Amino acid sequence: MAKFQLLLPKMGESVAEATIVKWVKKPGDTIEADDTIAEIATDKVDSEIPSPVSGKLIEILFNEDDVVEVGKVIAVIEVEGEEVVEEPQQPAEQVQAPEATPIAEPKAAQPIENTNEKYDIPGTEQLAQREVHVAASVSSSVRFYSPLVRNIAVAEGISNEELDSIPGTGADGRLTKDDLMIYLESRGKRGNQPAQQQRAAQPQAISQPPSKPVYNSPVSTISSSGNEEIIEMDRMRKLIADHMVMSKQVSPHVSSFVEADVTNLVMWRDRVKNSFEQRENEKITFTPIFVEAVVKAIKDFPLINVSVKNTQIIRKKDINISMATALPSGNLITPVIKNADQLNLAGLTRAVNDLANRARNNKLSPDDIKDGTFTITNIGTFGNIMGTPIINQPQVAILAIGAIKKKPAVIETPQGDMIAIRQMMYLSLSYDHRVVDGMLGGSFLKRIADYLENWDVKREI
Repeated sequence: MAKFQLLLPKMGESVAEATIVKWVKKPGDTIEADDTIAEIATDKVDSEIPSPVSGKLIEILFNEDDVVEVGKVIAVIEVEGEEVVEEPQQPAEQVQAPEATPIAEPKAAQPIENTNEKYDIPGTEQLAQREVHVAASVSSSVRFYSPLVRNIAVAEGISNEELDSIPGTGADGRLTKDDLMIYLESRGKRGNQPAQQQRAAQPQAISQPPSKPVYNSPVSTISSSGNEEIIEMDRMRKLIADHMVMSKQVSPHVSSFVEADVTNLVMWRDRVKNSFEQRENEKITFTPIFVEAVVKAIKDFPLINVSVKNTQIIRKKDINISMATALPSGNLITPVIKNADQLNLAGLTRAVNDLANRARNNKLSPDDIKDGTFTITNIGTFGNIMGTPIINQPQVAILAIGAIKKKPAVIETPQGDMIAIRQMMYLSLSYDHRVVDGMLGGSFLKRIADYLENWDVKREI
């Protein structure tokens, strides 16, 4: 009998590790190809690991709640055959680090300067991996750091809490070496004691608490009065909280509002929804209509479809719309409609329905929630008329769609003004004032409203 080594699969370019949530199969169980062996959770989405082979599970190498790096062997399956079956030990783009050797603690008499060149020495990444035990004190339960970032943090005396508070410009808000170096330079200018002096006086010193607000998850305690219930945040809620705090620290938020008369749009949907469902076997909601209007407005104002890295504005050629989706657990996730500008209204409807259904049934893959360039959140679903959403980093704007309500409104006609009952709604846009000024943000928002208000009631799909 041969042994097949099951690896933790790669789950997207920015996913480096995952938590084993549950072992569905136990040692000794007989499994078929495509049977789910384990359930895992990443910082993006929960997923399942299917077995690529049939056989018998003879060993599991990690316990539930263990955090495992991508490419690690997590289980061994006994299969028919004479040769050992084994998948590659690492993804192709990863480099195997040299075997770790004991390294002495850094000496206080050898200060490290706060310069980028200091950490750009060839082979530093491998050195960082060998010194990972030195940086073990710098870790986070809700944020991933590369070994290089960890070692720079330790060398500069940055505590875990301070590191978590530093905004990142990497993929999904990840902290890069450049982010850390810029932070160290600004920290020095604020008059903090130089890191090398701190190390000389006290090698294990912890730096002063950061001036910016830091999110800390609550610690379970017992209520003295008995009138309170302590609820510990689950893993996803902690990630959401961390991401929201980081977004407010990174981007100066500004909000604009506009009211739109969508009477024609509502009448059109009422007219076509039954025939569309019979023909396409899909229900057409307002969401794909809003997505289409946003896509058109982005084409008119492409500088909304950007991200910011240090002093660079990165313009995105793809228009990928993230749509905030509420989960049964009460948490929120933002699956992405890729290349939304290449889909017609029927295609957008299928994409919206598919992503929403898979999100609610925990069937999204990591690729389904990556590379978004603009986010829409429909707060009208909950009866809210307007809101000021927080930007989904590294994007620079997010649209909140309010509830559609019947209201008396002034209608201008050639014969004079009149008051009529109209279907009205508010749209609100939160945007990053570093790169989006009021003229751009307000004009973009008004253009979305124009597309909705001027809807063709005779349109066929």
